[in-house]
Amino acid sequence: MSAAPAANQVEGKAPGKGSKKKLILIVVGVVVLLLLAGGGALLLMKKNMSHQADEGEDGAETVSQAEPAKDKPKIDPSAPPIFVPLEPFIVNLADRETERFAQIGINLQVDDAKVGDQMKLYMPAIRNAILLILSRKTATELLTAEGKIQLAGEIQRGAARAMGYEITEPEPEVVAEPSAQADADAEEPAPAPKKRKKKKVESYNPILQVHYANFIIQ
Repeated sequence: MSAAPAANQVEGKAPGKGSKKKLILIVVGVVVLLLLAGGGALLLMKKNMSHQADEGEDGAETVSQAEPAKDKPKIDPSAPPIFVPLEPFIVNLADRETERFAQIGINLQVDDAKVGDQMKLYMPAIRNAILLILSRKTATELLTAEGKIQLAGEIQRGAARAMGYEITEPEPEVVAEPSAQADADAEEPAPAPKKRKKKKVESYNPILQVHYANFIIQ
């Protein structure tokens, strides 16, 4: 009679130990799953952060490349100059006393080969602008060196305007002429100095210089 209760007690304790082991295994399994899930989430976050950083760098590069250059392009002195030759101009001058005409060959020096290619598209407008400038000149004006230099500046600005560039006219130089009251005014106290006006910013002109190939006045 005493052996049966002892066996029952042993059999009653065995299920309790098994349930504890199962519980421990379940807890360990849950912890392992949590650790694996946390590690995977951390790796995914790092990949997303690195991907966003790469996209940010690529986007910055795209924006910087898309922005147009506003400054005047730098000219490399070691690079060969770029000339655009024009067909000779034959035009009647503005002389009234006698009929005079000019035969002028012109080469335009530009700062970029792309500008030279654009000139081919605008050539009718460029030639029209130059012809109008020449037709307003007289033989007396063109026979002097100063007149030729002034004509080159007008052609430089007129050809650029024909291509759509906004070119401002240079300000004329003002030379003070001596007056008869200069000595009398010298004794009076000098007036307060006037504020100097700010100089106008020179507009960009892709045509650097105008070179004459031939210049004949008849």
